[in-house]
Amino acid sequence: MIFLDHAATGPVRREALEAMWPYLTGAFGNPSSSHGLGEQAAAALEWSRERVAAVTGARAGEVVFTSGGTEADNLALKGPALAAPRGRHLVVSAIEHEAVLESARFLERVHGFALDVVPVDASGLVQPGELAALLRPDTTLVSIQLANNEVGTVQPIAELAALARASGAVVHSDAVQAAGRLPLDLDALGVDALSLAGHKVGAPKGTGALVVRGRVPLEPVLHGGGQERGRRSGTENVAGAVAFATALDLAEREREEVAARAEELGRALVARVLAEVPDARLTGHPTRRLASTASFLFPGASGEAVLLELERDGVISSSGSACAVGRTEPSHVLTAMGVPAELAGTAVRFTLGPATTGEEIDATVAAAARAVGAVRGIDAGER
Repeated sequence: MIFLDHAATGPVRREALEAMWPYLTGAFGNPSSSHGLGEQAAAALEWSRERVAAVTGARAGEVVFTSGGTEADNLALKGPALAAPRGRHLVVSAIEHEAVLESARFLERVHGFALDVVPVDASGLVQPGELAALLRPDTTLVSIQLANNEVGTVQPIAELAALARASGAVVHSDAVQAAGRLPLDLDALGVDALSLAGHKVGAPKGTGALVVRGRVPLEPVLHGGGQERGRRSGTENVAGAVAFATALDLAEREREEVAARAEELGRALVARVLAEVPDARLTGHPTRRLASTASFLFPGASGEAVLLELERDGVISSSGSACAVGRTEPSHVLTAMGVPAELAGTAVRFTLGPATTGEEIDATVAAAARAVGAVRGIDAGER
């Protein structure tokens, strides 16, 4: 099997499994308990918080462990908006993950916030002028992802964040896809909060964090015993936090080496698919992109049918966001970029992982050419 769907998830790293195992067995205490087992768990939780803080340039107390990126996004939007809003206006980009978009729509629908969606250009970039035109004196929060999960476009987040913060807004960025691929320092990015998910960096699913500056007021989404300094109630997943922190720390240490390899392999994949599959089109920005992500349009071939053909050849890929599986409407990311709905239905996304090899790229290009040709032949025969 050639697995090229790492934007959806990836295997758990052995180091993360080994780090979490003690907290699933002998050191199983509740970190809120005052006895020895509880104190041992609390110490592991603090160690994990410090590791995540080191990667993001934050303080340990600014790390809130969550069940993953979706919960982190929900807390990032609802928390500041409902805590002590300076206004009742939100701005998000048109190509955000559904966790951000649906949280913003919830605040609009249920709590009466005004919501503006900043458009993107044909490459998926938010233009600073477009954002500046939407900012208002009562804008309370702006959320723009660092790297897109479908096409890989990387936003000029520092420039965008500077505009938003100058207006007085809290700035959040969904960095789920960027972890292990781009620097995550909050100050360098100019943001107040980052969302992270463990299963994108080699930790188990169901782990993640919101890193949020202490100055940002935060109304909890989950109410209860007041864990995580009152920001996220519920007994902490100590083993999951340890695994997440371990995997994130390792991903950051290996980031430059992995990025260089992804750049080489990703460039080869894009060039060869465009050369060897007739009429193939790359989506997303040609240079401001995650090197590990390559999303193509194959006009005249159903993307879902191409995926089935690829899987027959042992290549696992996707048509876009795994969180949108089962939906019949075209990708909101591609349509926001101006791709017609029918053409958006031909999309296929390949996302590389740290262990992807050159031989796997060779096999994938050959499989893609065969798959698209086969599907186009079937479709032509049906017509």
